[in-house]
Amino acid sequence: MTCSSCEAKVKSSLLMLPGISSVDVSKDQQDATISMDKHIALSTLQQAIGTKYTIAPAGHHESAEKAKSWWHTYKPVLLIFIYITTTTLFIEAVQQQFVWMRWMNNFMAAFFLVFSFFKLLNLQGFAESYAMYDIIAKKWNLWGFVYPFIELAIGLALLTGLYSAITNAVTLLIMLLSIVGVLQSVLNKRKIKCACLGAVFNLPMSTITIMEDALMIGMGATMLLMY
Repeated sequence: MTCSSCEAKVKSSLLMLPGISSVDVSKDQQDATISMDKHIALSTLQQAIGTKYTIAPAGHHESAEKAKSWWHTYKPVLLIFIYITTTTLFIEAVQQQFVWMRWMNNFMAAFFLVFSFFKLLNLQGFAESYAMYDIIAKKWNLWGFVYPFIELAIGLALLTGLYSAITNAVTLLIMLLSIVGVLQSVLNKRKIKCACLGAVFNLPMSTITIMEDALMIGMGATMLLMY
């Protein structure tokens, strides 16, 4: 960069990228300090500023930054899974005998209760996000308002052992329907918000979402077969 217009051009080009919150460019130091909401690859930054300028990393390892960004993005849902897994394993460990079926039942109950709680914190926001990809919510707007209460009911039924076979059958059906829209969005690489934790956290739709649904489908199917 040789002049103020160069600084301005580089700065404006970088600020146009989604996910960049601020840019400080210096022609004297020949550097740019970029603040990002999520990790953006150097190749993307280079493409934004064109071939006239070259951008290179200074004092950071890109793969480490990417891993850090991934953890920062998915930290809420990962911590919830760790919390639920640890708690339910501890409950089972203090029993006279460790029963995997009972643990799965408790894990699923906690999963639906916790996830329904976050959805109900902002029901309107969840419904709007859910309608972006769910196959039922796209056609019936009220489904987004009903779904968190269904999750709550499933969680309570699993926790109390009420109508176990019916509850697991409903769980399996609900999660199978849910995963269709998730798969479509991920495979089509649509950059939309995942509504699994409602509107509280800004989680992108990804393979993490598929794994969540697939886990519930697997557990629900296993418990249904056992009944």
